[in-house]
Amino acid sequence: MSFMIENRVAVVTGGSSGIGLATVRVLLENGASVAFCGRNETRLAEALASLKADFPDADLLALPCDVLDVASCQAFADQVQGHYGQVDMLIANAGQGFMSRYDDTPRDAWLSEANLKLFGLINPLDAFRSALKQSDIGSLTCVNSLLSLQPEAYMIATSAARAALLNMTHSLAHELVDEGIRVNSILLGIVESGQWRRRYEQREDKSQSWEDWVQALAIEKGIPMKRFGKAEEPARALVFLASPLASYTTGVALDVSGGNNRHI
Repeated sequence: MSFMIENRVAVVTGGSSGIGLATVRVLLENGASVAFCGRNETRLAEALASLKADFPDADLLALPCDVLDVASCQAFADQVQGHYGQVDMLIANAGQGFMSRYDDTPRDAWLSEANLKLFGLINPLDAFRSALKQSDIGSLTCVNSLLSLQPEAYMIATSAARAALLNMTHSLAHELVDEGIRVNSILLGIVESGQWRRRYEQREDKSQSWEDWVQALAIEKGIPMKRFGKAEEPARALVFLASPLASYTTGVALDVSGGNNRHI
């Protein structure tokens, strides 16, 4: 089934690696034009070269942008608008986690985590809001975490910031509905990433394969599907929520955790 996004324009923040890059690929596979950004220009160029090799006919734009900088976001939006003349979908992916328990959490980490999780969405939204409002399928979709509903003590600051983001996106769904902009998010569990690959390289049992190592960890962490997610799995969920296939859905947080939710 098509996502019904042929000839539509999508913007992806944090699109140069991981889930963001996988999302760009899903969008291109389904006929959308895509603009994506990242802070690391080397990584951005590498991602663009890889995508152009796989999608030589795609209408693709890759630009540096710091989502925590208002001027940078506006400059990004101006360039995207100048190139495409429209934006239909904004997918906000920028973010990372801070690992610490309460007694080990520096005071500035509380604010930096909240700043990244909230303004990493607010600044791009403000920059692209008028364009989304003009689209007949306008949508804002963001990557959030299962931590927002299921906090972990070893990620206390990130869990708190994720909960704030969930609250804000739910409010935004009601604020923006009259502008024709749907707002949804996904709640990530554990997904394979460069960070997990690095931990695998540092494992004690060098005879253990990646698949066996990941499965053992997934079982240890209580993930019912007994594996980590792959980047393309949350990417497909993001594109679904951003697309007209979810045209009657707003204010939703879709669980993408392999069943690792313990709440109702």
